[in-house]
Amino acid sequence: MAEKFQAVVIGGGPGGYVCAIRLAQLGLKTACIESRGSLGGTCLNVGCIPSKSLLNLSEEFHKVKSLSNKGIEVGEVKLNLEKMMKSKDKAVTVLTKGVEFLLKKNKVSYFKGHGSFKSQNEILIKDEKGDETLIEAEKTVIATGSVPVSLPGIEFDEGIIVSSTGALKLNKVPKKMVVVGGGYIGLEMGSVWSRLGSEVHVVEFLDHITPGMDNEISKEFMKILKKQGITFHMQHKVEKINKNNSGAVVSTTDKDGNKKDFDCDVVLISVGRKANTNGLNLDVTGVELDERNRVKTDKNFRTNMNNIYAIGDVIQGPMLAHKAEDEGIAVAEIIAGQSGHVNYDTIPGVVYTTPEVASIGKTEEQLKENNIGYKIGKFSFMANSRAKAIDDAEGFVKILADEKSDRVLGAHIIGPHAGELIAEIGIAMEFGASSEDIARTCHAHPTFSEAVKEAALSVDKRAIHS
Repeated sequence: MAEKFQAVVIGGGPGGYVCAIRLAQLGLKTACIESRGSLGGTCLNVGCIPSKSLLNLSEEFHKVKSLSNKGIEVGEVKLNLEKMMKSKDKAVTVLTKGVEFLLKKNKVSYFKGHGSFKSQNEILIKDEKGDETLIEAEKTVIATGSVPVSLPGIEFDEGIIVSSTGALKLNKVPKKMVVVGGGYIGLEMGSVWSRLGSEVHVVEFLDHITPGMDNEISKEFMKILKKQGITFHMQHKVEKINKNNSGAVVSTTDKDGNKKDFDCDVVLISVGRKANTNGLNLDVTGVELDERNRVKTDKNFRTNMNNIYAIGDVIQGPMLAHKAEDEGIAVAEIIAGQSGHVNYDTIPGVVYTTPEVASIGKTEEQLKENNIGYKIGKFSFMANSRAKAIDDAEGFVKILADEKSDRVLGAHIIGPHAGELIAEIGIAMEFGASSEDIARTCHAHPTFSEAVKEAALSVDKRAIHS
């Protein structure tokens, strides 16, 4: 007899395992299925966490090399890439084991294997040995995440032509790396290998990097990355990539039709991700997909089948771990008969380069497009005492507020600890705060957060330090 569960979550990533824990907390007999062999999904295993580890370690390496300029003599600085990778892997292992402990602590049944539908209420789990287990589910949540997209006709070999997964596991520093795509992931990984000694070239089809980001921030970001040694080739279309004995040749055409080839050791293709719906056997359930193979859901994350739900990268919306987590909690509470909600207007996005870039809410371009009157407040980290004291003063804070009500509509930060600073704006927006509310809140001195307060003051042209 198949074991019966009140709720089954297919996928153990940030959305899936969080959803399973919350379901169990709410008293439902819950199972979580993960095919990878370790929990945490792309984010924890081959995404957010290992990339942030390498971003931090490469930045430390870069900083140590320049300490003598500040009166700290450390001698010759050498890179041991093997040890660096082991440090990254250790962080991943500790965290994945921690998630497994959390499932056990909350009495969630954890199945290692690939889950697929046998019927609308039956799920077949096939483990790495080929053994099969059948379970029954009253409610099922699809949380299978996303996978990297390549270019037409080009396949990843994760050695020379790599996705973000392969870029996290290179066993030597490429002399020259071409990054195809100027989005978050490509720029983060490009920054890592640039700091470790690689000559990095970014090839981007558009005329700007980080599509969807506030234009002013995007321009400043590119200017800073250029200063750091990354070379940009904008409005270049990749026509083909050919591997050879020394690496690969990336053939491109620019906006004027001129052809240009880039020789390199490694090509990182970072042009986006797609919903991971393959292998779920959704045909037997009748669950509908959209034109991009994402699972179609209503505002309560329910599919066209009443007992099947979906969250995270596999549905519409930004492919962000924290978005998936919020959706996981919301759908769990909905399944349990409570009210769950995600405010998509206050989901932050962060690029973990140096400096960091963070944004929340509307961009200037979006406000103009929707004919919404707004005011701007800006404050440079060059005038922030904490940033100047530690010589980390690139960038600025930008706050957009409603022209009439002063309600905060969005914020965009490039600078030190931007990913942490954006949380203050998120809370303000969640409570419908005005820029004056932020400006009248006492901020500790000296802190980076004072730049947020000064930007809020600047909305009404009353900043003190600029």
